[in-house]
Amino acid sequence: MEKVRIIPCLDVKDGRVVKGVNFVNLRDARDPVEAAEAYCQEGADELVFLDIFATVENRKTRLEWVKKVCSVVTIPFAVGGGIASIDDMKELFDLGVTKVSINTSAVKNPELIREASREFGKEKLVVAIDGRKNPPESSLPRLEVVIKSGTEGTGLDIVKWAKKVEELGAGEILLTSRDADGTKEGYDLEMTKAVAQAVSIPVTASGGAGTLEHLYEGVAIGKASAVLAASIFHFGEISIPQAKHYLKEKGIPVEI
Repeated sequence: MEKVRIIPCLDVKDGRVVKGVNFVNLRDARDPVEAAEAYCQEGADELVFLDIFATVENRKTRLEWVKKVCSVVTIPFAVGGGIASIDDMKELFDLGVTKVSINTSAVKNPELIREASREFGKEKLVVAIDGRKNPPESSLPRLEVVIKSGTEGTGLDIVKWAKKVEELGAGEILLTSRDADGTKEGYDLEMTKAVAQAVSIPVTASGGAGTLEHLYEGVAIGKASAVLAASIFHFGEISIPQAKHYLKEKGIPVEI
């Protein structure tokens, strides 16, 4: 088994790191540059930066925010939010970003995945998939892809979409449950496992981590290759070293 990555996530709005519940009710968490520096020192394996209102506000990623974080980051750094073209990706890679993460733009234009994979290599391309669970009586898929920061349904089945993005050339999938996001009640293990078992590329579990046990479950039950969390790290409830030592004790391979 490859080493499992621990990834803090910076959801950025108006130049500040924020955290909400179910993608809404955002509260201020900290300064993104200060957070990035701290997570690098603590031993995070990667960092994800999401300009969460870029797509909703119909604009590109705020490069000035990314630039500031790039200047202090010493670990792989993925950026998402408002990326809709090869040129948008080039601008970010020129700043020093390691990977780009596309979500709404991939659903709207799946060919963008193929183009980006060919242009930059699949290892630089993350496709983020946000999902929700629909009731059994719904005519929609039980596990449905949502876009535009969770505000719009697509009618797409998550597992089918995950297989498609792999086929088109995505290097990995960042899977977030909108229902679990910010609840601290644990990852959506059904959704995570369904996607992780359907593809051969790495899947990062996201949305809902509240305890050390949740991080373990994301890997042991959800079959994720990486676990992403925000609230527990931003508000000092769990540190990166704590998370790594806990997982190591439970037999999960991590980089200490």
